[in-house]
Amino acid sequence: MTQKKPKKQLNKYIVLTGIGLQMGITIYLFAHLGKWLDARYTENNAYTIVLTLLGITISFYSLLRQIKNLDN
Repeated sequence: MTQKKPKKQLNKYIVLTGIGLQMGITIYLFAHLGKWLDARYTENNAYTIVLTLLGITISFYSLLRQIKNLDN
């Protein structure tokens, strides 16, 4: 029984290390899409700003869900 607990705890740390990478990639992709849309359709940075904020929101929502799942 004591061997399973450290292994399970190690899995939690592995998940936590991947969260930062996942957040960075999500925000980058949304910002990149916003830049592409701005270059194609507008003269200002409206799409970049809105999509970057959307990417941040989605990243934090995903972070909270993953942390909630770790507690269970």
